[in-house]
Amino acid sequence: MTGTAPSRWGVRGKEDLGGGLNAEFALESGFGVDSGTLNQGGRGFGRQAWVGLSGGRGSASVGRNYTMLYWALFDADLLGPNAFGLSSLDSYIPNTRTDNSLAYRGRFGAWSLGGAYSFGRDTVNAGPSPSGANCAGESSTDRQACRQWSAMLKYDTAPWGAALAVDEMRGGAGAFAGLVRSDMKDRRIMVNGYASLTPSLKLGAGVIRRDNDAAAAASLTNGATRRSNLAWVGLSWSPSTAVTVDGQIQQLRYSQGGDHSTLTALRGTYKLSKRTAAYAQVAHINNGKRLAISVSSAAVGGNPLAGDSQTGVMLGLKHSF
Repeated sequence: MTGTAPSRWGVRGKEDLGGGLNAEFALESGFGVDSGTLNQGGRGFGRQAWVGLSGGRGSASVGRNYTMLYWALFDADLLGPNAFGLSSLDSYIPNTRTDNSLAYRGRFGAWSLGGAYSFGRDTVNAGPSPSGANCAGESSTDRQACRQWSAMLKYDTAPWGAALAVDEMRGGAGAFAGLVRSDMKDRRIMVNGYASLTPSLKLGAGVIRRDNDAAAAASLTNGATRRSNLAWVGLSWSPSTAVTVDGQIQQLRYSQGGDHSTLTALRGTYKLSKRTAAYAQVAHINNGKRLAISVSSAAVGGNPLAGDSQTGVMLGLKHSF
């Protein structure tokens, strides 16, 4: 189970090739600390696995990379990879990674831009699961199957920042979530921003517009109509170096039928040391009409009945090394 951040470990390497050019690699594995099992569909290094080059004009990598939606979301989602948050309303958000991909990111002053392209976005069958969507790539009869691309433009300074990102994936034969043909696409367009109102108070907000061609083949109870908007606004307050209080409200609303779910979360974190922190959080989700979304993205099988609400409480300890 994950609380405020997923458990993971990994290794990174970097070699100076001269002339400002570096060779780099990253291998990062996610695991369940309660059971010791591997996350991300059972992959050995499911969070990241890439090799690349970096220099004054940015970095390029090949392998299993984060998509640009991840990098664009990083500063504006104040709860981050939390069990109660955006990931409860969109299961793709904690799985914004793509296999068999080329990725580039560059920073030029306050501006950042990036792009990624995958020839086979998800080779693992963890099914059905967003961490292993069974969409390995093209076939002899379909060259477009399972491709994915994403792009990002971001303006980032200490007082404030804003980002725009697009993420589009194609389906393929046997893929999960109803994307069973390559002409079926699942596209997200995100705009977000953040502002430091005071040295101890930060505001973050954004909206993700989703168009899902597979919606007609999926159940509304599982969160599928063709078009939806996921919006959020949050505040983070640090009254001292040891204490942080985060609050965020997020709403998922579908264009067809007006179905919506609203999730409100409050989290307090106390740093026991430089690397260890204790946290407590509470969240409540109110499902409208036919939706049956759980308050927690980490509580598998814990969905309420359609139209019902649910409350979650969590206490935990986080250690970084």
